[in-house]
Amino acid sequence: MADDLRERLYASYVSSGQTGAPDSLAGLAPRVPSLRRLVDRYFPPERDAAIFEVGCGYGALVHVAGEAGYCNVRGVDISAEQVEAAARLGIDGVARGDLMEVLAGIPEASQDAVVAIDVLEHFGKDDLLRFVDAVARVLRPGGRIVLRVPNAESPFFGAIRHGDLTHELAFTRQSLSQLFLTSGFGGVRCYEDDPVPHGAKSLARAALWKLFRTGMRLVTAAETGETGRDAVFTRNVIAVAER
Repeated sequence: MADDLRERLYASYVSSGQTGAPDSLAGLAPRVPSLRRLVDRYFPPERDAAIFEVGCGYGALVHVAGEAGYCNVRGVDISAEQVEAAARLGIDGVARGDLMEVLAGIPEASQDAVVAIDVLEHFGKDDLLRFVDAVARVLRPGGRIVLRVPNAESPFFGAIRHGDLTHELAFTRQSLSQLFLTSGFGGVRCYEDDPVPHGAKSLARAALWKLFRTGMRLVTAAETGETGRDAVFTRNVIAVAER
């Protein structure tokens, strides 16, 4: 994608409707259950772990991690509108910057985790490899990258992949493993981004998702002969790769 087009799209990322920040921290409530699960399941257990989020938006995850007791979490986003929204909400630790330039300025082997939620799909393949190498450089041995990307194995992934003009890629479990294993990471674990039960409506969604998933497993078994037990069918896939 041409740099001038990308710059124009990112400059209006909030005003063009691609993302939006609530008017107050109370407005984060609909997102908190899924963000809290992400923190609880995939962040390092040590509350003083050094965690850096790239493409952090207005800092919702930075805020939820702080609420969970993490005291060394910060983030960067290229969108001035997003960073301004974080400031309005009073979320500390969010700065504006080009993530590759910021990663280049972080000391080697200094981070316990790098978080990249809805980020990798914005790269072309060559830039993607540069990004993964940059993340590998700043992670300590045993550190991890936690990420979420469009899941090309889902029958509905196109709504995510093509819903943003800045998106370049979608991924499968196999392509994610290929990317990180050839970049010096250890095993890659992939998970569904399924509904989080936290009330009557979300409980119903979670139950319906289980029924749908069972149907998709039957389709997979009919086509391939495999059970589909470990398949990921949600529109996004969450992955954790360890250094």
